[in-house]
Amino acid sequence: MKKMKQFLTLLCLGIVGVLLVGCQKQSVTQKANAQDTWAKIKKRGTLLIGVDDSFVPMDFRQKNGQLVGYDVDLTKAVCKKLGLKAEFQSIDWSMKETELRNGTIDVIWNGYTRTKARAKKVAFSRVYERSGQALVVRKDSGINKFSDMKGKTLGVQQGSTAYTDLLKYPKLLKQYIKNGTPIIYNDNNSSFLDLKAGRIQGVLTGSVYAGYYATHLDKNKYKLIGLDVFPSDQVAVGMRKGDRTLLKKINWALGELQKDGTLRKINQKWLGINDDYLGPVD
Repeated sequence: MKKMKQFLTLLCLGIVGVLLVGCQKQSVTQKANAQDTWAKIKKRGTLLIGVDDSFVPMDFRQKNGQLVGYDVDLTKAVCKKLGLKAEFQSIDWSMKETELRNGTIDVIWNGYTRTKARAKKVAFSRVYERSGQALVVRKDSGINKFSDMKGKTLGVQQGSTAYTDLLKYPKLLKQYIKNGTPIIYNDNNSSFLDLKAGRIQGVLTGSVYAGYYATHLDKNKYKLIGLDVFPSDQVAVGMRKGDRTLLKKINWALGELQKDGTLRKINQKWLGINDDYLGPVD
C-alpha cells in the first residue's frame, strides 16, 4: 500500500512537471505572438540579427573574421534607414525559430526562405530575393542529372530549405542517393569541403549559394544541376508575430532601398544579377 502511494505521488509530480513546462513554453509563444517590441528595440538602438555565419554569399566570415555578404549589406542598409545599428549574432540554424521566440534575436535574416510551415510561427517581411535548389557536383564526376546520383552520397545542411525539399519531393533526388539518406551537416561550408575532398559526390543547397561557390570560390571545378527542378524559394526577413511595428518599418525600408537603387547594387555585387525584385506587402 505504501509503495502504491509513493508511486502515485511520483506520478502526480511528473504530470505536474510536464504541465508546468508546457505552460511555460505556451507562455513564451503567446508573448512572442502578442508583444510589440519596437519601443525596446528603438531605445536599445540596435537590431539583433540571427545568422548562420558560414552561409556564403549571404552571411560569412572572411579570413580576418569580418562578417560580410549579401544580407550583411542589406541589413545594414535597412538599419541605417531605421536609425538603428545592426548587431549580428551567430546561431545554431536548426534552433533559429526558438532563438527568435525566446528573444535572443529580433530577426532571422540570413537567406531565410518563406514557407507555409514557417509562416505559422513567424511573421515575414516582403520577399526580397528568389532562388531555388541546385545540386552541386564536381565537373569531373560524370554526374549530369539527378538520376546519375544513384548509389552516391549527398550532403545537405540541417534545417535548410534544401533539406526540407529533399524530403518533401523524394522522387526528384532522394530516391537515387545512397541508402535514400543524405549526410547531414551543420553548415554548408563543411559539406563543400567534403565535396572538394571527394568524400561525398554532391551537395544540395540554395542556388544562390551554389552559384556563388561555383563561380567565386573554386572557379571552373563545379557545375550546378537541376536549377529548375525544385520549387523556387522566396527569401524574406523573419520576426516574431507580435512585432507588427518592426514588420511595417522593415517593409518600408526595403521599399526605399528599391527606389534609391541600393537593392539593385547589392544584387549586382553579390549575385551578379541586374535585378531589384521586391515582393508585395501582405
